[in-house]
Formats: sequence, structure tokens, C-alpha cells
Amino acid sequence: QVQLVESGGGLVQAGGSLTVSCRFSGGAFKTYAMGWFRQGQGKEREFVAAIGWTAPRPLYADSVKGRFTFSRDFAKDMANLQMNSLAPEDTAVYYCAAEELGSGSGRSNDYNHWGQGTRVTVYS
Repeated sequence: QVQLVESGGGLVQAGGSLTVSCRFSGGAFKTYAMGWFRQGQGKEREFVAAIGWTAPRPLYADSVKGRFTFSRDFAKDMANLQMNSLAPEDTAVYYCAAEELGSGSGRSNDYNHWGQGTRVTVYS
């Protein structure tokens, strides 16, 4: 059974950097598309970044393009989201998601495995 565990959230000053990670277990990591989504307080869950299981490069939401970098560590079965130039509007709970043989879409409904989330708070 696939399990996703996020880590690395915390409190960071605006302009700073933070990396959140997702540890994958219970399946063949290389055959899963991975995605990051976030949900701010009182807001709907929104797409952040994703990569398909065969995709050469990640897809990013316009709001994070150029600031966030999504990478996969196949040796450790982990998906990492490096976040730079953070702003208060990036404050949210960040969720890792996985879909077997997925294309790495930005639609949350395409993912059938989710982590519990890790909270990121950016203060000015």
C-alpha cells in the first residue's frame, strides 16, 4: 500500500528558502507520477508542481515558476520541493500526491494517494 509522508515544513521569513520532502513507500516509485499541491487557510487546494512517471521535466504552476524546483531522488524514493524567494502568499499546508503511471497533471482528482501534509508559514 502506497504511503506518502511529507516533512520539512516550518516557519520562514519572506524572501527565504525552504525544502519540503515527500517519502514514498509501498510501491515502485519510478512508476508513479508525483505532485505537490497546497491549501491555504480558507482556500481551495491548488496545484504547485508535478512530474509524470516518464516526463523529462516538471510542470509548475505559474505562481511558483522560477522560484520552486521539484526533483525526485530515485535512490531514496523521495520527491523534494525546493522553495526560494518565499512570500506570505505561499503560506499553506503542502501535500504530496502520487498516481501510478500518471502523466503528472495539475488536477488533484488525478491522484489517488496523498500524504498528510506539512505546514509552511511565511512571515513578512
